[in-house]
Formats: sequence, structure tokens, C-alpha cells
Amino acid sequence: MKFVDEATIDVVAGNGGNGCASFRREKFIPFGGPDGGDGGRGGSVFAVGDRNLNTLIDFRYARRHEARNGENGRGSDQYGAAADDIVLRMPMGTIISDAESGDVIAELLLPGEKVLIAKGGDGGFGNLHFKSSTNRAPRQKTSGWPGESRKLRLELRVLADVGLLGMPNAGKSTLIAAISNAKPKIADYPFTTLHPNLGVVRVGPEKSFVVADVPGLIEGAAEGAGLGHYFLRHLQRTHLLLHIVDLAPFDDAVDPVAQARAIVAELKKYDPKLHAKPRWLVLNKLDMVPEEERERRVSEFVRRFRWKGPVFEISALTRAGCENLVRAVYEHVAKLRNVTPEDPDPRFEAVSDGTAP
Repeated sequence: MKFVDEATIDVVAGNGGNGCASFRREKFIPFGGPDGGDGGRGGSVFAVGDRNLNTLIDFRYARRHEARNGENGRGSDQYGAAADDIVLRMPMGTIISDAESGDVIAELLLPGEKVLIAKGGDGGFGNLHFKSSTNRAPRQKTSGWPGESRKLRLELRVLADVGLLGMPNAGKSTLIAAISNAKPKIADYPFTTLHPNLGVVRVGPEKSFVVADVPGLIEGAAEGAGLGHYFLRHLQRTHLLLHIVDLAPFDDAVDPVAQARAIVAELKKYDPKLHAKPRWLVLNKLDMVPEEERERRVSEFVRRFRWKGPVFEISALTRAGCENLVRAVYEHVAKLRNVTPEDPDPRFEAVSDGTAP
């Protein structure tokens, strides 16, 4: 299936039905009084987060979603039927914003979360509503209210615990294929990966985390070079970034330190919050470095890069060092998942202490 992470759609809610001005006309019953019913409510448009979807491809081809109008009221106290609502299923992580004003309407972060994006119009009142002690035969009625109409922009940011970033051909897709069941395309030319891939890494029973592999970044990615600004946003919801560095480039003239610094600079230029996220250094393709040179090359890279954080030496192809990396990542992600709220409820604290609330 083609990966689509942007779409523009038109949503139109239904109009409310008109009220009816009618009078009861029956034999032997003079002055029967008003019996005009109200109009029905117009259909609304809702968005629901669906964990089984991972792309906005459906909204590329179905751009207009229009709900039905409510029925008009009728005589004999008959109220108009309300129209059915429309429910649009979208992948989790979708940001819904107004295309004209740019205001964010909702973010779908939880499965089954239902958000109203276009409200249907209320039905109009029939003349039955206007009957009073002084006006026994009202003739006024009201029309139904129009439904909302919006042009919306949908933007998908994948929900993952860990994000992989690095230059093209650094081994990101090979790594996600080695530690998860994901099957990304792997080849020996740059930009083999053209869209983000998600993989679930299982550490043990009920112990897993999600990894996002984005296409390779190049210098100028924050300004859009290599479509970098489209892919960097998929890393904004991650808890941890793994900076993959190729320690054995094909071209001897390529400096891995300069490439790593360029990636860090692009992160800072695109979003300072993304740059401030926890970031670990993963030195890949050590199987292509002679054993007697590995320690020297790793220490030289860390010294020149001036890196103070965690460093992992792996080979994604032979899976050497991947197990230690996976366990360390899971321990880090598990701590962030179990963060206690800043203001705990005192009622639950009392129960946990064994005292009555």
C-alpha cells in the first residue's frame, strides 16, 4: 500500500430540517390547534482514530464527505427524522487542522477516540412550539439551521517510541529489519527508503516498543532538501532518537564526523525540541572494519565528534551488538512509559497506603 501522510478534504455537515406550520383538522373537533412538528437534525461528521490504519491514502481519492440533511417536520405532530452521522476512520497520530486558518482542530492519539469536525444543523421549530395561552393558533415556524462546512488538512505523524535518523545508506533499514519483523526495501544506493517504516521490536512476553525508520537525511533537510522537512516531523513524537552512523563508507573521501554533525545541525534548525530529545549514537557496519582497527576508529570518531552520551557498536547485517542495543532501548522507553503524574490524586494515595480515603 502506498504511504500517504498528507491530504486535504472537504467535510460538509447536513442542514437541519424545516419546521412545519400545520393545524389539526378533524371532524367534530373545532379549533383543533397547531400540530406542526419540528425538523430533524442534520448529520454531523466525526473523525475516529483507528490503530489498523497507517496511511491517509483513502482521503487522496475521496476528498468530499457530505452528510445528509434532516427531514422536514410534518403535520399531525410528526417530527422530522434526524440524519445519520458520518464517521471517518483515520490512522492514529493524525493532526486535523483548518486548511484556511491553520488552526489545529484535533489530534488523534488514542484508539477509538471520536472527535467532532463538522456539526450538523439543528432542526427548525414547528408552530406547535409557539402555542401559548394568548396565541392559540400560531402560524410562525422556523427554518432549519445550516450545517458546518470546512476544508480540512490532514497530516499524519507516526506514533513510535524510537526514531532512526542518519545519512542515506547508513544502515537504518537493515537495522529495523534485523530487530523487528518489518520488511523494508534494502539496496546499495541512496534514498532506497522513500517513506517511513514502522517495526515492532519484541524484547520478551508483553515487552515491546515501536521503531520508526525514516528516509535518509542530507544537508539542508530542514529547508526541504531531499524532502527532509516531510520526514523529520515523523520523529517529533518519539521518546528516543538513534543516530545511525556508517563507520565504513564506500568513498574514502567521506568524513563520517562531518556527516554526523550535519545531521545534528539539521535537527536543531528544524525544531529545537526535536534536537533536545534524548539521542544515542549507534556506530554501524563494524563488520566491514578490520578487528584490529575497530577500537581505534570508534574512539577517534567519539573524540572528534565530542560525544558524551551512550555509544553502541553494532553490525546490523550480522546482528552483532543488536541485542544489547534493543535491551537498553527498551529499559529507557519503559521508564518513560511509567512516568507518574505530577499531581497524583490524594484519594488513591490513601488507598495505596492502606488507610481509608
